[in-house]
Amino acid sequence: MTVAESLFTNAKLADGRRASVAVTGGRIAAIISLGEALPEAGETIDLAGAMLVPGFVEGHIHLDTSFYGEAWKPHIPCTNGFDVHERVAFQAHNLANAGPIETRARDQLELCIASGTTSMRSHVMVDGSVGLRHLEAVLAVRESYKGVIDIQLVAFPQNGILSSPGTAELLDQAVAMGCDLVGGLDPATYDRDIERHLEVVFGIAEKRGVDVDIHLHDGGTLGVFEIDQICAWTRKLGMAGHVAVSHAYGLGDIPPDRQQKIAATLAMSGVAIMTNAPGAQAFPPVATLRQAGVTVFSGSDNIRDSWWPYGDGDMLGRANMIGYRSGFYEDRELEAAFDIVTAAGARALRLEDYGIVPGGKADFVTFAAEHIPEAVVALPKHRSVYKAGRLTSRDGQFVRRP
Repeated sequence: MTVAESLFTNAKLADGRRASVAVTGGRIAAIISLGEALPEAGETIDLAGAMLVPGFVEGHIHLDTSFYGEAWKPHIPCTNGFDVHERVAFQAHNLANAGPIETRARDQLELCIASGTTSMRSHVMVDGSVGLRHLEAVLAVRESYKGVIDIQLVAFPQNGILSSPGTAELLDQAVAMGCDLVGGLDPATYDRDIERHLEVVFGIAEKRGVDVDIHLHDGGTLGVFEIDQICAWTRKLGMAGHVAVSHAYGLGDIPPDRQQKIAATLAMSGVAIMTNAPGAQAFPPVATLRQAGVTVFSGSDNIRDSWWPYGDGDMLGRANMIGYRSGFYEDRELEAAFDIVTAAGARALRLEDYGIVPGGKADFVTFAAEHIPEAVVALPKHRSVYKAGRLTSRDGQFVRRP
Protein backbone atom coordinates (compact mmCIF):
# COMPACT_ATOMS: atom_id res chain seq x y z
CA MET A 1 0.00 0.00 0.00
CA THR A 2 1.29 3.49 -0.88
CA VAL A 3 2.68 5.59 1.95
CA ALA A 4 0.27 8.37 2.94
CA GLU A 5 1.32 11.87 3.94
CA SER A 6 -1.22 11.87 6.78
CA LEU A 7 -3.35 9.15 8.32
CA PHE A 8 -6.41 9.99 10.42
CA THR A 9 -7.23 6.91 12.50
CA ASN A 10 -10.22 5.92 14.65
CA ALA A 11 -12.68 8.17 12.86
CA LYS A 12 -16.45 7.81 12.88
CA LEU A 13 -18.01 8.58 9.48
CA ALA A 14 -21.46 10.04 8.92
CA ASP A 15 -22.87 6.64 7.94
CA GLY A 16 -21.73 5.15 11.24
CA ARG A 17 -18.67 3.31 9.93
CA ARG A 18 -15.46 3.28 11.93
CA ALA A 19 -12.54 3.95 9.61
CA SER A 20 -9.20 5.59 9.01
CA VAL A 21 -8.68 8.22 6.31
CA ALA A 22 -5.42 8.45 4.39
CA VAL A 23 -4.52 11.82 2.86
CA THR A 24 -1.93 12.56 0.18
CA GLY A 25 -1.51 15.72 -1.87
CA GLY A 26 -4.44 17.40 -0.17
CA ARG A 27 -6.86 14.64 -1.21
CA ILE A 28 -8.33 11.55 0.36
CA ALA A 29 -6.17 8.71 -0.90
CA ALA A 30 -8.12 5.93 0.80
CA ILE A 31 -10.77 5.16 3.40
CA ILE A 32 -9.73 2.09 5.39
CA SER A 33 -12.43 0.23 7.29
CA LEU A 34 -11.90 -0.86 10.87
CA GLY A 35 -9.79 -4.03 10.99
CA GLU A 36 -8.11 -3.55 7.62
CA ALA A 37 -4.36 -3.04 7.32
CA LEU A 38 -3.27 0.57 7.59
CA PRO A 39 -0.73 2.16 5.25
CA GLU A 40 2.46 3.76 6.45
CA ALA A 41 2.14 7.50 6.94
CA GLY A 42 4.36 10.49 7.47
CA GLU A 43 2.02 11.66 10.22
CA THR A 44 -0.70 9.82 12.14
CA ILE A 45 -3.54 11.65 13.90
CA ASP A 46 -5.67 9.57 16.29
CA LEU A 47 -9.21 10.99 16.27
CA ALA A 48 -10.22 8.78 19.21
CA GLY A 49 -13.69 8.04 17.86
CA ALA A 50 -14.57 11.59 16.81
CA MET A 51 -16.90 12.12 13.85
CA LEU A 52 -15.24 13.15 10.61
CA VAL A 53 -17.54 15.02 8.21
CA PRO A 54 -17.04 17.17 5.10
CA GLY A 55 -16.18 20.83 5.64
CA PHE A 56 -19.20 23.08 5.98
CA VAL A 57 -20.35 25.16 3.01
CA GLU A 58 -21.10 28.81 3.78
CA GLY A 59 -23.33 29.57 0.82
CA HIS A 60 -24.26 33.21 1.42
CA ILE A 61 -22.34 35.84 3.34
CA HIS A 62 -21.20 39.47 2.96
CA LEU A 63 -17.52 39.80 3.77
CA ASP A 64 -17.41 43.51 3.00
CA THR A 65 -20.22 44.77 5.22
CA SER A 66 -19.81 43.00 8.57
CA PHE A 67 -18.66 44.89 11.66
CA TYR A 68 -17.58 41.75 13.48
CA GLY A 69 -14.42 42.53 15.44
CA GLU A 70 -15.25 46.22 15.78
CA ALA A 71 -16.97 48.08 18.61
CA TRP A 72 -20.60 47.11 19.05
CA LYS A 73 -22.99 49.02 16.80
CA PRO A 74 -26.58 49.22 18.11
CA HIS A 75 -29.18 48.09 15.58
CA ILE A 76 -31.25 50.84 13.95
CA PRO A 77 -34.85 49.71 13.33
CA CYS A 78 -36.76 50.59 10.19
CA THR A 79 -39.46 53.21 10.62
CA ASN A 80 -42.20 50.98 9.20
CA GLY A 81 -41.45 47.27 9.27
CA PHE A 82 -38.75 45.70 7.10
CA ASP A 83 -37.71 48.00 4.25
CA VAL A 84 -34.78 47.10 2.00
CA HIS A 85 -34.23 50.67 0.81
CA GLU A 86 -34.07 51.97 4.38
CA ARG A 87 -31.72 49.20 5.50
CA VAL A 88 -29.39 49.99 2.58
CA ALA A 89 -29.35 53.64 3.69
CA PHE A 90 -28.46 52.62 7.27
CA GLN A 91 -25.70 50.41 5.86
CA ALA A 92 -24.20 53.25 3.83
CA HIS A 93 -24.07 55.44 6.95
CA ASN A 94 -22.46 52.71 9.06
CA LEU A 95 -19.91 51.73 6.44
CA ALA A 96 -18.78 55.34 6.11
CA ASN A 97 -17.65 55.13 9.74
CA ALA A 98 -16.28 51.58 9.70
CA GLY A 99 -12.73 50.26 9.68
CA PRO A 100 -10.89 48.98 6.60
CA ILE A 101 -12.76 46.39 4.55
CA GLU A 102 -9.73 44.10 4.52
CA THR A 103 -9.58 43.95 8.33
CA ARG A 104 -13.31 43.36 8.76
CA ALA A 105 -13.35 40.72 6.03
CA ARG A 106 -10.43 38.82 7.60
CA ASP A 107 -12.09 38.87 11.02
CA GLN A 108 -15.30 37.47 9.60
CA LEU A 109 -13.48 34.89 7.50
CA GLU A 110 -11.57 33.53 10.45
CA LEU A 111 -14.75 33.36 12.52
CA CYS A 112 -16.35 31.15 9.87
CA ILE A 113 -13.30 28.96 9.30
CA ALA A 114 -12.88 28.32 13.02
CA SER A 115 -16.41 26.85 13.13
CA GLY A 116 -15.77 24.47 10.23
CA THR A 117 -16.35 26.31 6.96
CA THR A 118 -13.97 25.25 4.19
CA SER A 119 -15.88 26.70 1.19
CA MET A 120 -17.75 29.98 0.94
CA ARG A 121 -19.77 32.20 -1.38
CA SER A 122 -19.63 35.89 -0.54
CA HIS A 123 -21.64 38.68 -2.13
CA VAL A 124 -19.65 41.91 -2.57
CA MET A 125 -21.14 45.35 -3.21
CA VAL A 126 -20.59 46.52 -6.78
CA ASP A 127 -22.71 49.49 -7.84
CA GLY A 128 -22.70 53.19 -8.53
CA SER A 129 -22.35 54.06 -4.85
CA VAL A 130 -19.05 52.24 -4.17
CA GLY A 131 -17.79 51.36 -7.62
CA LEU A 132 -15.26 48.51 -7.47
CA ARG A 133 -13.62 49.57 -4.21
CA HIS A 134 -15.20 46.83 -2.07
CA LEU A 135 -14.36 44.18 -4.65
CA GLU A 136 -10.71 45.19 -4.88
CA ALA A 137 -10.36 44.81 -1.11
CA VAL A 138 -12.11 41.44 -0.93
CA LEU A 139 -10.19 40.07 -3.92
CA ALA A 140 -6.96 40.80 -2.03
CA VAL A 141 -8.28 39.03 1.07
CA ARG A 142 -9.37 36.02 -0.99
CA GLU A 143 -5.91 35.77 -2.51
CA SER A 144 -4.25 35.85 0.90
CA TYR A 145 -6.43 33.01 2.20
CA LYS A 146 -5.80 30.60 -0.65
CA GLY A 147 -5.12 27.18 0.78
CA VAL A 148 -7.09 28.00 3.92
CA ILE A 149 -10.59 28.41 2.43
CA ASP A 150 -12.11 28.42 -1.08
CA ILE A 151 -14.13 31.57 -1.77
CA GLN A 152 -16.55 32.34 -4.58
CA LEU A 153 -17.44 36.01 -5.07
CA VAL A 154 -20.71 37.43 -6.38
CA ALA A 155 -20.85 40.91 -7.92
CA PHE A 156 -23.80 42.24 -5.91
CA PRO A 157 -25.71 45.43 -6.88
CA GLN A 158 -26.77 46.49 -3.37
CA ASN A 159 -28.34 49.71 -4.69
CA GLY A 160 -30.05 48.12 -7.66
CA ILE A 161 -28.97 48.04 -11.29
CA LEU A 162 -31.29 50.31 -13.24
CA SER A 163 -31.72 52.69 -10.32
CA SER A 164 -27.95 53.08 -9.86
CA PRO A 165 -26.42 54.55 -13.05
CA GLY A 166 -23.36 52.74 -14.34
CA THR A 167 -23.94 49.60 -12.29
CA ALA A 168 -24.54 47.30 -15.28
CA GLU A 169 -21.10 48.18 -16.65
CA LEU A 170 -19.51 47.81 -13.21
CA LEU A 171 -21.01 44.34 -12.76
CA ASP A 172 -19.55 43.27 -16.08
CA GLN A 173 -16.16 44.70 -15.12
CA ALA A 174 -16.34 42.99 -11.71
CA VAL A 175 -16.70 39.60 -13.36
CA ALA A 176 -13.76 40.38 -15.61
CA MET A 177 -11.74 41.22 -12.49
CA GLY A 178 -12.44 37.89 -10.81
CA CYS A 179 -16.01 37.58 -9.57
CA ASP A 180 -17.36 34.06 -10.09
CA LEU A 181 -21.02 35.05 -10.29
CA VAL A 182 -23.22 38.01 -11.12
CA GLY A 183 -26.00 38.99 -8.72
CA GLY A 184 -29.23 40.92 -8.65
CA LEU A 185 -31.57 42.50 -6.12
CA ASP A 186 -35.38 42.61 -6.00
CA PRO A 187 -36.01 43.39 -9.69
CA ALA A 188 -39.60 44.49 -9.04
CA THR A 189 -39.46 46.64 -5.91
CA TYR A 190 -35.92 47.97 -6.19
CA ASP A 191 -35.57 48.58 -9.92
CA ARG A 192 -39.30 48.41 -10.74
CA ASP A 193 -38.60 46.57 -13.99
CA ILE A 194 -38.28 42.80 -13.70
CA GLU A 195 -37.42 42.05 -17.32
CA ARG A 196 -34.82 44.77 -17.81
CA HIS A 197 -33.14 43.86 -14.51
CA LEU A 198 -32.98 40.15 -15.38
CA GLU A 199 -31.86 40.96 -18.92
CA VAL A 200 -28.79 42.71 -17.49
CA VAL A 201 -28.00 39.95 -14.99
CA PHE A 202 -28.44 37.03 -17.34
CA GLY A 203 -26.85 38.96 -20.19
CA ILE A 204 -23.62 39.34 -18.22
CA ALA A 205 -23.81 35.70 -17.12
CA GLU A 206 -24.15 34.54 -20.73
CA LYS A 207 -21.44 36.88 -21.99
CA ARG A 208 -18.92 35.97 -19.29
CA GLY A 209 -19.87 32.33 -18.75
CA VAL A 210 -20.56 32.73 -15.02
CA ASP A 211 -23.32 31.68 -12.66
CA VAL A 212 -26.14 33.79 -11.17
CA ASP A 213 -27.25 34.36 -7.57
CA ILE A 214 -30.06 36.88 -7.05
CA HIS A 215 -31.19 38.41 -3.73
CA LEU A 216 -34.99 38.29 -3.60
CA HIS A 217 -36.72 39.76 -0.55
CA ASP A 218 -40.04 40.49 -2.30
CA GLY A 219 -42.85 38.56 -0.66
CA GLY A 220 -46.09 36.87 -1.64
CA THR A 221 -47.27 36.50 -5.20
CA LEU A 222 -44.91 39.21 -6.46
CA GLY A 223 -41.89 37.31 -5.19
CA VAL A 224 -43.20 34.06 -6.66
CA PHE A 225 -43.77 35.73 -10.02
CA GLU A 226 -40.17 36.97 -10.01
CA ILE A 227 -38.95 33.45 -9.22
CA ASP A 228 -40.99 32.13 -12.12
CA GLN A 229 -39.34 34.70 -14.40
CA ILE A 230 -35.87 33.76 -13.12
CA CYS A 231 -36.69 30.13 -13.88
CA ALA A 232 -37.79 31.09 -17.40
CA TRP A 233 -34.48 32.90 -18.04
CA THR A 234 -32.59 29.92 -16.65
CA ARG A 235 -34.34 27.52 -19.04
CA LYS A 236 -33.99 29.90 -21.95
CA LEU A 237 -30.20 30.07 -21.56
CA GLY A 238 -29.75 26.42 -20.61
CA MET A 239 -28.35 27.39 -17.19
CA ALA A 240 -29.88 24.64 -15.06
CA GLY A 241 -27.67 24.10 -12.02
CA HIS A 242 -26.01 27.50 -12.47
CA VAL A 243 -28.64 29.78 -10.90
CA ALA A 244 -29.67 30.43 -7.30
CA VAL A 245 -32.26 32.65 -5.64
CA SER A 246 -31.24 33.84 -2.21
CA HIS A 247 -33.84 34.40 0.54
CA ALA A 248 -36.95 33.93 -1.65
CA TYR A 249 -39.21 35.06 1.19
CA GLY A 250 -42.23 34.89 -1.08
CA LEU A 251 -42.09 31.09 -1.06
CA GLY A 252 -43.04 31.17 2.61
CA ASP A 253 -45.99 33.52 2.06
CA ILE A 254 -48.14 31.37 -0.20
CA PRO A 255 -50.49 28.40 0.39
CA PRO A 256 -49.10 24.83 0.30
CA ASP A 257 -50.60 24.01 -3.10
CA ARG A 258 -48.87 27.01 -4.69
CA GLN A 259 -45.64 26.13 -2.89
CA GLN A 260 -45.72 22.70 -4.47
CA LYS A 261 -46.38 24.16 -7.91
CA ILE A 262 -43.47 26.63 -7.82
CA ALA A 263 -41.25 23.97 -6.24
CA ALA A 264 -41.87 21.79 -9.29
CA THR A 265 -40.93 24.71 -11.55
CA LEU A 266 -37.73 25.35 -9.61
CA ALA A 267 -36.74 21.69 -9.76
CA MET A 268 -37.48 21.43 -13.48
CA SER A 269 -35.51 24.62 -14.16
CA GLY A 270 -32.54 23.64 -12.00
CA VAL A 271 -32.70 26.77 -9.81
CA ALA A 272 -31.42 26.44 -6.24
CA ILE A 273 -32.80 28.24 -3.19
CA MET A 274 -30.70 29.73 -0.38
CA THR A 275 -32.27 30.31 3.01
CA ASN A 276 -30.77 31.28 6.34
CA ALA A 277 -34.14 30.84 8.13
CA PRO A 278 -34.18 34.46 9.37
CA GLY A 279 -36.12 35.37 12.48
CA ALA A 280 -39.55 37.04 12.32
CA GLN A 281 -39.65 36.47 8.59
CA ALA A 282 -41.41 34.00 6.30
CA PHE A 283 -38.88 31.73 4.63
CA PRO A 284 -38.98 28.98 1.99
CA PRO A 285 -40.61 25.63 2.88
CA VAL A 286 -37.45 23.55 3.04
CA ALA A 287 -39.07 20.11 3.20
CA THR A 288 -41.48 20.84 0.32
CA LEU A 289 -38.68 22.14 -1.88
CA ARG A 290 -36.36 19.22 -1.15
CA GLN A 291 -39.12 16.70 -1.74
CA ALA A 292 -39.68 18.25 -5.18
CA GLY A 293 -35.98 17.90 -5.98
CA VAL A 294 -34.90 21.51 -5.44
CA THR A 295 -31.38 22.08 -4.12
CA VAL A 296 -31.73 24.04 -0.88
CA PHE A 297 -28.58 25.46 0.69
CA SER A 298 -27.78 27.96 3.40
CA GLY A 299 -25.50 30.69 4.68
CA SER A 300 -25.05 33.08 7.57
CA ASP A 301 -26.01 36.06 5.38
CA ASN A 302 -25.32 39.07 7.61
CA ILE A 303 -23.09 38.86 10.67
CA ARG A 304 -23.28 41.80 13.09
CA ASP A 305 -23.93 44.38 10.44
CA SER A 306 -26.52 46.98 9.49
CA TRP A 307 -29.23 44.39 8.90
CA TRP A 308 -29.16 42.65 12.28
CA PRO A 309 -26.83 42.11 15.26
CA TYR A 310 -26.86 38.31 15.10
CA GLY A 311 -24.55 35.79 13.45
CA ASP A 312 -21.63 33.64 14.56
CA GLY A 313 -20.44 32.06 11.32
CA ASP A 314 -21.32 28.54 12.49
CA MET A 315 -22.97 26.56 9.70
CA LEU A 316 -23.71 23.64 12.01
CA GLY A 317 -25.62 26.14 14.12
CA ARG A 318 -27.38 27.30 10.96
CA ALA A 319 -28.48 23.70 10.31
CA ASN A 320 -29.85 23.66 13.85
CA MET A 321 -31.74 26.90 13.20
CA ILE A 322 -33.19 25.67 9.91
CA GLY A 323 -34.30 22.44 11.57
CA TYR A 324 -35.85 24.28 14.51
CA ARG A 325 -37.77 26.74 12.37
CA SER A 326 -38.84 24.02 9.92
CA GLY A 327 -40.19 21.72 12.62
CA PHE A 328 -37.61 19.02 11.93
CA TYR A 329 -37.66 16.45 14.75
CA GLU A 330 -37.05 13.02 13.25
CA ASP A 331 -33.52 11.78 12.61
CA ARG A 332 -34.04 11.84 8.84
CA GLU A 333 -35.13 15.48 9.05
CA LEU A 334 -32.13 16.46 11.18
CA GLU A 335 -29.91 14.71 8.64
CA ALA A 336 -31.61 16.80 5.93
CA ALA A 337 -30.74 19.97 7.85
CA PHE A 338 -27.11 18.83 7.95
CA ASP A 339 -27.18 18.05 4.23
CA ILE A 340 -28.24 21.66 3.55
CA VAL A 341 -24.97 23.01 4.98
CA THR A 342 -22.77 20.29 3.47
CA ALA A 343 -23.57 18.24 0.35
CA ALA A 344 -26.48 20.38 -0.88
CA GLY A 345 -24.37 23.49 -0.42
CA ALA A 346 -21.62 21.83 -2.43
CA ARG A 347 -24.09 21.10 -5.25
CA ALA A 348 -25.37 24.67 -5.26
CA LEU A 349 -21.83 26.07 -5.40
CA ARG A 350 -20.82 23.35 -7.91
CA LEU A 351 -17.84 22.36 -5.80
CA GLU A 352 -15.69 19.67 -7.36
CA ASP A 353 -14.55 16.54 -5.50
CA TYR A 354 -16.48 17.36 -2.34
CA GLY A 355 -17.12 14.81 0.38
CA ILE A 356 -15.47 12.05 2.36
CA VAL A 357 -14.75 9.80 -0.61
CA PRO A 358 -11.54 8.47 -2.20
CA GLY A 359 -10.21 11.19 -4.47
CA GLY A 360 -12.19 13.90 -2.71
CA LYS A 361 -10.57 17.01 -1.31
CA ALA A 362 -9.36 16.44 2.24
CA ASP A 363 -11.50 19.27 3.64
CA PHE A 364 -13.19 18.08 6.80
CA VAL A 365 -14.27 18.81 10.36
CA THR A 366 -14.00 16.54 13.39
CA PHE A 367 -15.98 16.69 16.63
CA ALA A 368 -17.48 14.45 19.31
CA ALA A 369 -20.99 13.19 18.50
CA GLU A 370 -22.71 9.83 18.28
CA HIS A 371 -24.23 10.62 14.90
CA ILE A 372 -25.37 13.47 12.64
CA PRO A 373 -28.76 14.09 14.31
CA GLU A 374 -27.04 14.54 17.66
CA ALA A 375 -24.48 16.89 16.12
CA VAL A 376 -27.24 19.11 14.67
CA VAL A 377 -28.98 19.30 18.05
CA ALA A 378 -25.98 19.39 20.42
CA LEU A 379 -23.71 21.67 18.35
CA PRO A 380 -20.42 20.32 19.69
CA LYS A 381 -18.01 23.21 20.20
CA HIS A 382 -14.70 21.35 20.33
CA ARG A 383 -13.96 21.03 16.62
CA SER A 384 -10.86 20.58 14.52
CA VAL A 385 -10.94 21.95 10.98
CA TYR A 386 -8.75 20.64 8.16
CA LYS A 387 -8.17 22.10 4.71
CA ALA A 388 -6.37 19.81 2.23
CA GLY A 389 -5.59 17.59 5.19
CA ARG A 390 -3.85 20.35 7.13
CA LEU A 391 -5.15 21.69 10.44
CA THR A 392 -6.45 25.27 10.21
CA SER A 393 -8.43 25.64 13.45
CA ARG A 394 -8.97 23.85 16.73
CA ASP A 395 -11.54 24.59 19.42
CA GLY A 396 -12.47 27.86 17.74
CA GLN A 397 -8.90 29.13 17.50
CA PHE A 398 -6.88 29.63 14.35
CA VAL A 399 -3.67 27.65 14.19
CA ARG A 400 -2.77 28.32 10.57
CA ARG A 401 -2.98 31.81 9.17
CA PRO A 402 -2.02 32.82 5.64
